[in-house]
Amino acid sequence: MESHIALAAEKLFQIGPIPITNSILTTWVVTFILIVFALVSTRKIAAVPSSLQNFAEILVESFQNLVASIAEDKTKIFLPIVASFFFFILLGNYFGLLPGFGTIGFFRVEHGQKIFVPLLRSMNSDLNTTLALAIVSLIITHFLAVRYLGIGGYLKRYFSLNPIFLFVGLLEIISEFTKVLSLSFRLFGNIYAGEVVLTTAATRFYAFLLPLPFYFLELLVGFIQALIFAILTLVFMVILTQKSEH
Repeated sequence: MESHIALAAEKLFQIGPIPITNSILTTWVVTFILIVFALVSTRKIAAVPSSLQNFAEILVESFQNLVASIAEDKTKIFLPIVASFFFFILLGNYFGLLPGFGTIGFFRVEHGQKIFVPLLRSMNSDLNTTLALAIVSLIITHFLAVRYLGIGGYLKRYFSLNPIFLFVGLLEIISEFTKVLSLSFRLFGNIYAGEVVLTTAATRFYAFLLPLPFYFLELLVGFIQALIFAILTLVFMVILTQKSEH
């Protein structure tokens, strides 16, 4: 019997040709919680808000002030996108710190050894999840760039008859791919490292007391990483939707 900390998310079952991993299962749960919260908190909007509506308004308004300081007149368009990234990543990070993550699961035999497979795993400790988030961020950013600049203005950012500007445009295209790598690997690396530390600490003696300082650290890291991803996405959107001036 052997317990291990796997880099790749473990497959739980399969739906047709699609393998369902423990990180995908967590992603579904987090998505469901956010959708239910959004529906319930906005179901009956009143002038005198309920406690749930008041809590939702505080979350949105506090984040709106931050977005408005950067996006200015584009806040109305950018806020729902950036806030969705932030709260989705934040809840996913915090959800992975709940008891049972990495400890509740089953054993299966691989290469003649019993390997423990956790039923739930922090969704952002899977590179597939963070890479998907980064790709979605990139697609939305370029869609908004075309919307604000038009197809002609958008293409001028990358292509020009001037050789110098053409070279700069090619560097810009390369930088778009590095943005995806930067966003995905930064989030994945920090959350996966935290999961490894917590799992290792919990399997040692004093399994209850030893992980406590790391839990407080992961609460801070989870918030910071969600904020960094959201703010970088916001900055990229603001930069790409501005008219370039040579």
